[in-house]
Amino acid sequence: MEWFVNTFRQYPELAIFLTIALGFFIGKFKYGTFSLGNVTSVLLVGVIVGQMHIVIAPEVKQIFFLIFLFAVGYSVGPQFFNSLKKSGIPQLIFGTLMGGTALITTWLLAKMMGYSAGQAAGLFAGAQTISAVIGVGGETINSLGLDAATKQTMINAIPVCYAVTYLFGTIGSAFLLAQVGPFFWGGLKKAREQCRTLESKMGVDSQDQPSMISSYSNVVFRGYNLGTTSMAIGKTAAELQQEFIKKGYRIFVSRMRNKGTHLIQEPPADYRFQAHDDIVLQGRGDYLITEEKELGKEIFDHQLLDFKIDAVKVLFTNRKLDGKTIGELSHHRYDLRVSLEKITRGGTEIPLLSGNPVHIGDMLSLIGPRQDVEQAVKLLGFPDVTTEKTDMIALGLGILLGGLVGVLAFHIGKVSLSLSTSGGALISGLFFGWLRSKHPNHAQIPEPALWIMTTLGLNAFIAVVGITAGPGFVSGFNEVGPMLFVIGALATVIPLFVGILLARYVFKFDVALGLGCCCGARTTTAGLPAVQDALESKLPALGYTVTYALGNTLLIICGIILVFLMS
Repeated sequence: MEWFVNTFRQYPELAIFLTIALGFFIGKFKYGTFSLGNVTSVLLVGVIVGQMHIVIAPEVKQIFFLIFLFAVGYSVGPQFFNSLKKSGIPQLIFGTLMGGTALITTWLLAKMMGYSAGQAAGLFAGAQTISAVIGVGGETINSLGLDAATKQTMINAIPVCYAVTYLFGTIGSAFLLAQVGPFFWGGLKKAREQCRTLESKMGVDSQDQPSMISSYSNVVFRGYNLGTTSMAIGKTAAELQQEFIKKGYRIFVSRMRNKGTHLIQEPPADYRFQAHDDIVLQGRGDYLITEEKELGKEIFDHQLLDFKIDAVKVLFTNRKLDGKTIGELSHHRYDLRVSLEKITRGGTEIPLLSGNPVHIGDMLSLIGPRQDVEQAVKLLGFPDVTTEKTDMIALGLGILLGGLVGVLAFHIGKVSLSLSTSGGALISGLFFGWLRSKHPNHAQIPEPALWIMTTLGLNAFIAVVGITAGPGFVSGFNEVGPMLFVIGALATVIPLFVGILLARYVFKFDVALGLGCCCGARTTTAGLPAVQDALESKLPALGYTVTYALGNTLLIICGIILVFLMS
């Protein structure tokens, strides 16, 4: 044991990775629906490892933290700036009000209990489930005109208060939003009915109009031999497809084989189908079954049906089509002969409803024959980064410029205010993420790279925080006492109730949008699936994306403001 202790003291970098490994191992265990989660587990393991009195340079945790914040800003940048558009203004105002309520509530409770700036920052980080405030709070405390010992005491108190309040902040938020929230809209049963009604209006059943989506029936490719009475006889491929559109079906002729030449090809524009030609149709399975009798006899021909199908992710960048619904896109250009499998916005999957708008920065997953997919990509945007390489120039320059902006201080009397390097890195990430949505060839960071930057960046930072705070963790907990758990619960519940009331009675959001906005504004990631399960609908994701992008930014800035208010 002595050898291990001495080794970790001599090589503190090993202690960091030990903490991360054990933290993630513990974090994956669940008791029912309860789980500590990775961040809390890493923090608690770090506290235990920290009992070995391991010294780690503060610059180490700051490097990881800046990488994490830049990556967070980058991933939500397009959604953040989309919220500034007219259509996003209500959600922008709602998120701002909810963030302000969280700040004021925490400040008043901390003042009432006589907490220090560090304790208040930890309370805010845990109760509002915004782990990044651990870092920006500590950095802001370091900028205060206090002696070194006082600063360190405050900074050490942050993870203590975070650990005590985070569990209820996560679990309590998810329970309140999913189980209590729907009653403000007339109860769970009525809330579910509202969701089904809205889904119907937005086109969850898209049989009434041709659409590039397949929300409940998979797209298939089937071959037919055209009979002498087939509806296709004498028509070109375009004319046949128009006939399907008139019936409300989106069916394409992908390829054909002429009865005389036996040549398999894409139908020539001027070719008119003849009896006994073989054709391949692409569309929803239920559509093709409906039309089978009017087409001819279905055939299973390996040669005819064996062709390349591409599945591609496309970054949506077409400004002229920004805000168009999926259904409108389907009508806008008929050369969109592809099927849309999934839309993700800021990492969150959006329901595939024909009435759902598509925005710049969305990632569209398309499937179809290669030539059709290539044609659709040219119209919609830019194929997702196929390289595994991250634009390190953009990463390094982004964090540098953000940090330089963050250290600029504004002096009000004797008080010096700044965003700190952390706040600057976050804002720089927002800008570079937005830049990439406008110019896809610039500032490219693949999704796997973003995942490692956010996951490793945050958890390595948390590991160092736990290890550093370990020796004083018990005394710090004794100082705040068990009453902190109650105060943390109040700091969680009050802003959520205010948010629900605002969503229901002031903004008059429907239940799905309202509860989704509450989840996003509070960055309650665990709350979104809980609300979706309770409402039996994916619609809350529509309110989550914009407010989550705003909440990630606003709550971090609120953490900085809280430290100044408390000091």
